[in-house]
Amino acid sequence: MKTNYISQAEYCAEYMRYLGIAKTERRSYAESVRLLEEAGFRELSTFESLKPGDRVYRGYEDRTVMAAVIGTKPIAEVGLKVVGGHTDAPRLDLKPRPVYEKGGYIYFDCHMYGGIKKYQWLVKPLALYGTIVRKDGSKVEIAVGDNPDDPVFLISDILPHLGKDQAKQTRDEFYPAEDLDVIAWSTYKKDEEKDGEAEEKEPKADRKGFVEYLKSTYGVDEEDLLSAELEIVPAGMPREVGFDRELIAGYGHDDRVCSFAGLKALIDAAGDVPERTASILMCDKEEVGSMGSTGMQSSFFENTVAELIERQEPNARDIMVRRALERSSMLSADVTAVADPHFPDVNSTGNEARFHKGPAASKYTGGASKSGSSDCGPEFVAEIRRIMDEGGVTWQMAELGKMEKGGGGTIAQYMSRFGMKVLDMGTPLMNMHAPWELASKFDCWQTYCAYSAYLRS
Repeated sequence: MKTNYISQAEYCAEYMRYLGIAKTERRSYAESVRLLEEAGFRELSTFESLKPGDRVYRGYEDRTVMAAVIGTKPIAEVGLKVVGGHTDAPRLDLKPRPVYEKGGYIYFDCHMYGGIKKYQWLVKPLALYGTIVRKDGSKVEIAVGDNPDDPVFLISDILPHLGKDQAKQTRDEFYPAEDLDVIAWSTYKKDEEKDGEAEEKEPKADRKGFVEYLKSTYGVDEEDLLSAELEIVPAGMPREVGFDRELIAGYGHDDRVCSFAGLKALIDAAGDVPERTASILMCDKEEVGSMGSTGMQSSFFENTVAELIERQEPNARDIMVRRALERSSMLSADVTAVADPHFPDVNSTGNEARFHKGPAASKYTGGASKSGSSDCGPEFVAEIRRIMDEGGVTWQMAELGKMEKGGGGTIAQYMSRFGMKVLDMGTPLMNMHAPWELASKFDCWQTYCAYSAYLRS
């Protein structure tokens, strides 16, 4: 097996650049497609037939993408090797009618996306990203908060001097989800003068000025926000942590750290024609149950495999797709929790993931009784052990904390339903689902090496 991986320093520099760009799943999609096309991959619809070595990708709704290097053996006979992760991350979404006034301010009304701790999003610089679609179908891309000259957005909180009643409430009670709204405009509307003096009344936000700003800056009306996909995310680029610079702080490690590792692994392996088709999948909506047309519970993956087979088999039939899926294997590329010394009580002693020990393989995820897990068979675990050893990869086995302390799932359960062999394997994180998550540079790099070894095996 070839193991000519790029260096840790080079890989982490590329990853940090990507993470700073891919603040949303749409931006992740756009940057991933750019990198694929730069590496010689072409949209699947441009191929009438496929031959070994062809580099193809297929995207859907600018959020979900699958890419592959076609192998020497037909997909219908031997299936595919898949590295599958997701590119959505916990955040705040603007509601369909997001603009409201309160106490002289204009706020963006927000809705939580994915599992977050509400208090972690207070009094932090926030950025606004997304797409506004006008009635004529034209689009406006929004990206505000990360350029040095940009304004940022903020969710306010009460000062400690006046927050005694708040302090008596529980973590989930003290800040209602409906109040997780960001300040969008603070200029008052001038009071109308009466008899030469300003009439005293409660300040009113200058909504007209706000609407005029949207029109002059972005060419949209307030009504256009009805057909928009706008997200509030932490402002700021990924940073190195500690004097040794061995950790990366960034938004969206979960799960762009694994998705990018798979993307980079496939691109770097594209020069070698594999026996079994090597592929990656970067999907959407994992943080809300993998639902919708771009989530793993959609038919996107099956449809894409069918499109690949149809270009290899002139007389393709549905049964070929089913057989190919059953003969496939996958690394479910999602993160897991790293042991935090401040919270030792949640660790599954002896089975917890540690920083600087490589990606963590998890035979099962789920809750206390393995609910929501695929529970990989030992035969495939042994196969992955062999591949990692042959590829010189540093890795670890772990599970997600103690039973009855919580739990979590990945897309593995939705892939294993096809009958394919699936094992969870991803980068350990600290502060998972927080605005700023922590990852080890070594673990990020070794995750890329692990996926490279698997795709090239």
